[in-house]
Amino acid sequence: MKKFIVVLVLMFAATALFASPIQLGSFPVGQWLDPNYSAIWDFSSNNIRILSTDGRVLYDFSTKTIQNFRVFVEGVQPGITFSCPEAGRTYRFIASLPNTNVVLEIERSGQPKYSVTMRKQ
Repeated sequence: MKKFIVVLVLMFAATALFASPIQLGSFPVGQWLDPNYSAIWDFSSNNIRILSTDGRVLYDFSTKTIQNFRVFVEGVQPGITFSCPEAGRTYRFIASLPNTNVVLEIERSGQPKYSVTMRKQ
């Protein structure tokens, strides 16, 4: 019986870890265009998605494993960072204040770091 309870608790803990929504804290919600890929990064209060310019969902982080999610402030600029094993990438976003740009940096194993300044849509 003890083993069953331990397994049950571990299952609930694992489900909570992977199903917990993304909490952006002070990072602004909205949509920003990555001009290099014509992709729109959509930040809502509890999720991050990548959309095509016609609105199709290309990638939805709510269905993926998010690791090392952290909200931070660099000077006065809010930012977030996280990794996604399914995508094989680590992401870092820094919102430029007072303007509305967001700087995206992606680290990919065996590839150069990707960086782009995205404009609010």
